[in-house]
Amino acid sequence: MTTALYPGSFDPITNGHLDIVKRAASLFDKLIVGIYGLPQKDLLFSLQERVELAQESVKNLKNVQVLSYSGITVEFARSTEAKAMVRGLRASSDFEREFEMALMNKKLAPDIELVCFMADLKYQFLSSSLLKEIIMLGGNMDDMVPPHVCAALKKKLLHK
Repeated sequence: MTTALYPGSFDPITNGHLDIVKRAASLFDKLIVGIYGLPQKDLLFSLQERVELAQESVKNLKNVQVLSYSGITVEFARSTEAKAMVRGLRASSDFEREFEMALMNKKLAPDIELVCFMADLKYQFLSSSLLKEIIMLGGNMDDMVPPHVCAALKKKLLHK
């Protein structure tokens, strides 16, 4: 059985992330969505909230599991017996950052392969930070996140 890890902060999980999840889940026997607990950025949602939003989003995908972690991502991948790490690429700026991470991860864990998915054209521009900004300004992003994530975003951002 081949397991892959899709790591990220997922603050929150978007339809772009879910597109990558579905595509990766169709290629691997098991896909773990690994939610990193301590990213070096400001977070809107707590770790528990991010896990719950992701779990609700993937509940119909039987071979997908959501887990939280801290520490080095490749060590977490090893602990789950993942043979591959999944990443999504939107634009050339993503490629540069992902390439740097891939080289470091290969140095730390040469046995774990990197599998990159090109983002679907309709999600090329989508980022969690842009999504939050648009919602704070009253924009409609209902088609960019699952309904429960949209409700959670609006609750956090509009009802302070």
